[in-house]
Amino acid sequence: MITVDKNAAYPVAMDELKQDKTLKAETELRQNKYLNNRIEQDHRNIKRIVRPMMGFQSFNSARRTLRGIEAMSMIRKGQVKGINQGDSVSQAQFINEIFGVIA
Repeated sequence: MITVDKNAAYPVAMDELKQDKTLKAETELRQNKYLNNRIEQDHRNIKRIVRPMMGFQSFNSARRTLRGIEAMSMIRKGQVKGINQGDSVSQAQFINEIFGVIA
């Protein structure tokens, strides 16, 4: 079961994901504005970061910027295999390996 807010796009997206077999057909969608919505909570910090820079010049620049913000968030939360949450040394090493950035 996936719990989301009352956005009208969610049922359409769920149907498409079920047709693509990305989600199992038995997966239920529960729309409730007031439940503890993990999806919206997970994106709370990303929304806070993105709000001041809402002047993206193109869709592609917005997509790339949001992907980078999401990736950094995942690294920080320990969602990358081999990197623990709060281990800033291994996080910095990982970023350096991927991007060649010397910290």
